[in-house]
Amino acid sequence: MGLFDMFKGDNTRNEDGMNPHFAFATSLLYMMGSDGEYDNEELGQLLAVLGGQSKGGTVYIGGNNDDLMDKAIKYVRKNSIDQFLKEAAPALTDAQKMCILVNLVDSSLADGEAEREEQEMFAKFLDAFGISEERFQPFFEVIVLKNDRAVFLDQNHAKNQPGFKVELSKV
Repeated sequence: MGLFDMFKGDNTRNEDGMNPHFAFATSLLYMMGSDGEYDNEELGQLLAVLGGQSKGGTVYIGGNNDDLMDKAIKYVRKNSIDQFLKEAAPALTDAQKMCILVNLVDSSLADGEAEREEQEMFAKFLDAFGISEERFQPFFEVIVLKNDRAVFLDQNHAKNQPGFKVELSKV
């Protein structure tokens, strides 16, 4: 037991409709495709959160997640983001919504910056999930810190200055 016990897998399955695991995978696909392309970094992020590998340009998720991804891809091709959010939001708990949002931001920053389309897509998720920017701000700060590799490459970086202390904003 300990801090890492919280990282146990999601075994939720519901073949007949929207379920949290399906909503999670589908959310990532909508975000990845929001700027019109699926970047290698974004595919890597998808593999990291769902598990899997890439061989010869083909992504293999593995296990039960292959079926999950097949269904998610088909859903994304047939349904608008608005329809998806209308179906997904009521099927998710607050914790599931926050998990999705954190992963969406992380995915959008995987290639270095969130494109305008990705920012607009994220705003749709916030709105549909009933989460304010203010509430999400501390989570965003952690993800930005996680992805700010410049702190290792630039000793003059503002966050490397004497006396600077990383802290989360208060909600």
